[in-house]
Amino acid sequence: MEKGSDGFVRADQIDLKSLDEQLERHLIRARTMDKNKMKPMDDSCINYNNSTTTKVANHPTTNLSLFSSSIPRQRYEWEIDPSKLIIKTVLARGTFGTVHRGIYDGLDVAVKLLDWGEEGHRTEAEIASLRSAFTQEVSVWHKLDHPNVTKFIGATMGASGVNIQTENGHIGMPSNICCVVVEYLPGGALKSYLIKNRRKKLAFKVVVQMALDLARGLSYLHTQKIVHRDVKTENMLLDKTRTVKIADFGVARVEASNPNDMTGETGTLGYMAPEVLNGNPYNRKCDVYSFGICLWEIYCCDMPYPDLSFSEVTSAVVRQNLRPEIPRCCPSSLANVMKRCWDANPDKRPEMDEVVSMIEAIDTSKGGGMIPVDQQQGCFCFRKHRGP
Repeated sequence: MEKGSDGFVRADQIDLKSLDEQLERHLIRARTMDKNKMKPMDDSCINYNNSTTTKVANHPTTNLSLFSSSIPRQRYEWEIDPSKLIIKTVLARGTFGTVHRGIYDGLDVAVKLLDWGEEGHRTEAEIASLRSAFTQEVSVWHKLDHPNVTKFIGATMGASGVNIQTENGHIGMPSNICCVVVEYLPGGALKSYLIKNRRKKLAFKVVVQMALDLARGLSYLHTQKIVHRDVKTENMLLDKTRTVKIADFGVARVEASNPNDMTGETGTLGYMAPEVLNGNPYNRKCDVYSFGICLWEIYCCDMPYPDLSFSEVTSAVVRQNLRPEIPRCCPSSLANVMKRCWDANPDKRPEMDEVVSMIEAIDTSKGGGMIPVDQQQGCFCFRKHRGP
């Protein structure tokens, strides 16, 4: 952060989030010290951990671990017993960890392991930010209960009892590893399913049912005042009956009453609403926009804007009102939902409960997706019979 020639510091170069996190940690330490001086803490609500204290160079008294044995902490209601968790094969790998298949207390589960490289690879502020995001994710997820939302089982905030089962036995995990445990959905990610059906497409009834599943799940989240903020087919999972369930609440948050309190680019390129791309205030309608893109993707079994770079998509979506091209064979009832959902003006987009009603009203008895006989044939996704 450099000063200009006039002695002022540019506001956009000040990391306010980092400063807030540092202040919050100092206040927590101060309050903890005061409480320890006043009275002993109740052992019934404390989880004493054996993890060691990680220190930063030149700051020997700074504790990077929220799970240090030197600072007892209260257990969260969503924490599970790590001794009942067995972690098995890897299902997917991400930026901060891996998703494994596992068993918890006899249940078939998926386990999201988070390893943030605390041994000198990340700064104190980065680690605090990642842990804060972790707590936020599970705090949101554990309260949800809906057939189109992946069921949350529990989580651990760093525990020595977690291990991975291998062919050669069990491997213990570092005590600072965090994990989220959810129901295991054998159908995998919706995106993978669409890729597999890219050539033959999906039957129209399947398209409408998947769209309805996703719309109902998002409508439920919005009734709970939760904005997902990263709605995309990669974050939707399928169970054994091909029911779509919303997953990954890594960037979800409770909707702010003041839209100005929700700004910044959050989400995935191609699915992000113009107001989000532009850094403007936004609300739950950003999820509605993303749903419109997902609906197009489910119908077409294709990727939006596959040949454009980040800057090209951002510029075109915001300034030129770029949207995926709707195939001529797409029934007008479905195309209308897409267009209304991805309107450039958030106020003109429908609420998700209205989207549910629009999709429920679509007639699938005639097969859908058919070009009228009086129109010229030829459409990139048209087939006499869509899907299997």
